[in-house]
Amino acid sequence: MTDAPDLLLRLPPDRRGAAVRLISYMLGEGRAAKDPDKVLEKMCSLIRAAGVPLQRAASIVQLLHAEAVASARFWEHGQGTRSELFPFNADSGDGYARSPAADVHRTGEWVVLWLPDTPDDRYGIVPDLKAEGYTHYIMAPVFMAIGTAGIFSFATREPQGFSQDDLLFLRAVLPAMAACQEVLATARAMQEVLRIYAGEEPQRRILSGDVRRGEVMRIRSAILFVDMRRFTELTAGMSAEGATGLLNAYYDCIVPPIEAAGGEVLKFIGDGVLAVFRDEEDGAQTCARALGASREALARVAARTAAPQFDVGIALHFGEVAFGNVGSGMRLDYTVIGRDVNLAARVAGLCGSLGEPLLVSSEFRQRAGLEGCSLGAQSLKGLQTEEEVFALPLLSS
Repeated sequence: MTDAPDLLLRLPPDRRGAAVRLISYMLGEGRAAKDPDKVLEKMCSLIRAAGVPLQRAASIVQLLHAEAVASARFWEHGQGTRSELFPFNADSGDGYARSPAADVHRTGEWVVLWLPDTPDDRYGIVPDLKAEGYTHYIMAPVFMAIGTAGIFSFATREPQGFSQDDLLFLRAVLPAMAACQEVLATARAMQEVLRIYAGEEPQRRILSGDVRRGEVMRIRSAILFVDMRRFTELTAGMSAEGATGLLNAYYDCIVPPIEAAGGEVLKFIGDGVLAVFRDEEDGAQTCARALGASREALARVAARTAAPQFDVGIALHFGEVAFGNVGSGMRLDYTVIGRDVNLAARVAGLCGSLGEPLLVSSEFRQRAGLEGCSLGAQSLKGLQTEEEVFALPLLSS
């Protein structure tokens, strides 16, 4: 394949200047941009300014994401840009296999379709493009250093389609567009992978440079700790896949209410879930959000009908959570430490022995302004002082 500099020299002088302007934008301002939609819109306006009759374009990248396989950004002349996530589901592979993306990634070559002569069953997108009046469609692959892939596509409604000079222009500028796409996609992948495996706050701290052992950050918050009762007993006869499925069903009951109420899940600790609700408002409101999430989580567990059934215990406390880098050498863990975290975990452990699904500490009860039923001062393993705990009703009064 001819290199981009050679292609630039083959362009007419006016288009050569337009190509340089586009390349400079993609490798400069575009590469550092925070809004990929605006990058795509600017890229398309520069392509049109070069005289290419572009009327539709797309930038699609593969994601490292727990719930989506790809992110797409579409641009249409006169309509601006829109974004779409392709969810991960049973049909994801079939949709990809029927798209030109599968061919460009397999061969490394562009797909160029003169639509009037293209059979409708060539790709799933062909009938839609024809129905919308497009005549010429192009898709080009992008391969990234981290192992993921992307594409750019271009389409026009011009009766004569794209000219040979138009195709030459697009081939000359594609390496710069691909470099910009890779930088933006890699930055997004870093954020999403860290968020998936470390959580929202650790992701922010790590990417801001907090990567040295011993650094600690403290957050005042309502602390929620949940664990599943009898998890070892329930999973004793299960395969690893079965136990994983049970854990995921349990997390699906617990995590959505926490996130809907503005909480942050910090850690999955075996069958335990540690979450916080930051004290960024009145303490009573913070505690009310945590309590509401707890009651909703318990309601979801109670409503679940699939086997095996399980019960959970939830503890709420108000105090200080400390994030810290611990480990040795090049292997660190951004973990959660502190007395208040330990207290919440120990109170959750009392749910089974006291026969209560929802317990709160005296500090949480006081800040939340709740009555509750005192179960007396309890000895908590690893803590020197006893803690008075309170049982709460599952429904708000």
